[in-house]
Amino acid sequence: MERLIEDIYRTQSRRVLATLIRLLGDFDRAEEALHDAFAAAARTWPRDGVPANPFGWLVSAGRFRAIDHIRRRSRFDVSVKDIEDSLYGSFDETEIGDVELIEDDMLRLIFTCCHPAIPSDAQMAMALREICGLTTEEIAHAFLVPAPTVAQRIVRAKNKIRSAKIPYEVPERDELPERLDRVLHVIYLVFNEGYSASSGDEIVRADLTSEAIRLARLLAGLLPHPDVSGLLALLLLQDSRRAARRSPGGGLILLANQDRSLWDHEKVREGLGRLDGAMRNGEVGIYTLQAAIAAEHARAEAPEKTDWRSIVGYYDLLLSAHSSPIAELNRAVAVAMVEGPEKGLQLVDAILQAGELEHYHLAHSARADLLRRLGRKEAAIAAYEAALRLCQQAPEQAFLRNRISELSGAAQR
Repeated sequence: MERLIEDIYRTQSRRVLATLIRLLGDFDRAEEALHDAFAAAARTWPRDGVPANPFGWLVSAGRFRAIDHIRRRSRFDVSVKDIEDSLYGSFDETEIGDVELIEDDMLRLIFTCCHPAIPSDAQMAMALREICGLTTEEIAHAFLVPAPTVAQRIVRAKNKIRSAKIPYEVPERDELPERLDRVLHVIYLVFNEGYSASSGDEIVRADLTSEAIRLARLLAGLLPHPDVSGLLALLLLQDSRRAARRSPGGGLILLANQDRSLWDHEKVREGLGRLDGAMRNGEVGIYTLQAAIAAEHARAEAPEKTDWRSIVGYYDLLLSAHSSPIAELNRAVAVAMVEGPEKGLQLVDAILQAGELEHYHLAHSARADLLRRLGRKEAAIAAYEAALRLCQQAPEQAFLRNRISELSGAAQR
């Protein structure tokens, strides 16, 4: 039962939170209610059994516990009485069964986190906290900033939402375009955290990748736009490889070694179709360019048939539109496939020397792989060890240790 509750927390807690925020009107109150609801589930479900609708049970339990807390406070603070009355008056049991209303709650949460009144760095931190459920430490690692800085950003964002009375809603259609870039970026971050979890024992968090795709579809219905189509294409093409990215034992399998028959070819077909639509409609955005790169991998029947020159060209376009050290790193890897590992190593070394990716484990891992391909075993081991010190995901750590072990054995022979 404990494992089942943990699974439900992992897969449904963010949606429960989003609905509780709508019902309770406050982020902190909703987060407290969420934890109270799961604590109640841990006490009662082993005795009474799992309810037919765990989501509805958790929302109801969280809401009523929040009201109980407020009622106790209202005995000492008359001003809290109005909050209690408003919560009783705002609830309709049928809302818990309203699938469309519940699904919109996640979009409401994203648009609230991305309100223009909130600074952009706080928007991203809050979105990862509230939508992905990442800890402050995990967000700090992702942004390469101290954990207290992330915590302060989140507190400031919540205070701004409260003081400015930012509405918990999806904006009207005419307001959507000006908010689009931030919302797309949040959905992209949600997917990335699911596609390659920043920490933990799993390579993929399918609940997050699936939620990101679902949200992108909802957004496409609200606002048909080439950038939305481009993002959805990217997510579908990337997620199509999910089943092939891990071994039966949970180990990491690199793209070049994946069994491509395990790819979800229906997602590939849909992703390519969405990409074609995005490329034909207006200016090509950064997500469309990334989808075009993913499409080159999807079209290749085997790793050696990948059109790496086209991929380098797409990265050139991407970098001209949006400078990014991670995109530069990925381009360097693609250049190595076209011009050889020595050229790729020169580019990766220059990126690391610039400093922005000094604490990014995949930069050191890419450097290690290029050194390995050049036969420079000792230097490759040192680079893999640097990547291992920075990596927080168990399957990636195991992969890096295996590489170090293989090279150490080869070096001794």
